[in-house]
Amino acid sequence: MRAPTLRQLRTFLSVIEQGSVTEAARVLGLTQPAASQQLRELERITGTRLLERAGGQVLPTPAGQALLEPARRAQAAAEDALAATAPHRSGETALVRIGTGATACIFFLPAVLAAARKAMPGLQVTVAIGNTAALAPRLLAGELDLGLLTLPAGPARGLSVTPLLEDPFIALLPEAMAGTKKSITPEALAALPLILFEAGSHTRAIGDAWFRAAGLQPAPAMALGSVEAIKPLVGAGLGAALLPGMALRPPPPGTRALALKPALSRQIGTVLRREKVIDRGLRLVLQALEKAAR
Repeated sequence: MRAPTLRQLRTFLSVIEQGSVTEAARVLGLTQPAASQQLRELERITGTRLLERAGGQVLPTPAGQALLEPARRAQAAAEDALAATAPHRSGETALVRIGTGATACIFFLPAVLAAARKAMPGLQVTVAIGNTAALAPRLLAGELDLGLLTLPAGPARGLSVTPLLEDPFIALLPEAMAGTKKSITPEALAALPLILFEAGSHTRAIGDAWFRAAGLQPAPAMALGSVEAIKPLVGAGLGAALLPGMALRPPPPGTRALALKPALSRQIGTVLRREKVIDRGLRLVLQALEKAAR
């Protein structure tokens, strides 16, 4: 069964308020035949007469009286819907749901979001923390609008991936272990007690591959899930770590950052669903990301 349209209900209500089809058509900006057609169609859908004439005025029948309140609620709901979306239409506000890793969230994203919110004070942001493998499916499902992820992002079908920046890895050593070194090899680093990311993380996989390329597979003395948990342990002299460079600007007290030989880096990029609609809020965040990455 077809449902009445808002246009038909609006015309019906206007006729009741104005007491005339001709006057209702004028108020609504319709021709009189067009208004009459909408009323006939509404009566056909409801299966009953809704209006009758009395003393030169159009009045509701009992069925029309029964329709008045539901019609008013429907019109009010439509007006509420327009009011709710008005700030989005005008570009005053937007919601951007971002998925990213903890390191990028702590050390890269704050300045980006500050710039985006300066351009749009009404911008609302939610951030989901996780690794690339966990966040990419949420982008495909439409649960997130934007991923700021370590690449590759897995199977690219359905996703649009744009490389954004190279983040070099750095060895973080206690000052006593670092001595006068300025760089360190996999062999030298593997000889030290290691404090690494927990197994299964993308960052740990990148570091493990670097060691394997040198024929090494060192077992860490400690494994943790957070760069912020690793850094103070290095500062306390408990071991050396292999960390993304963006997390070490500057290195914490009591530590030294050494370049890796051979160099190692990870690529971070933006990831969106291919058919994603880019509204003003998302566009501002993307522009702020590109500017921060330069």
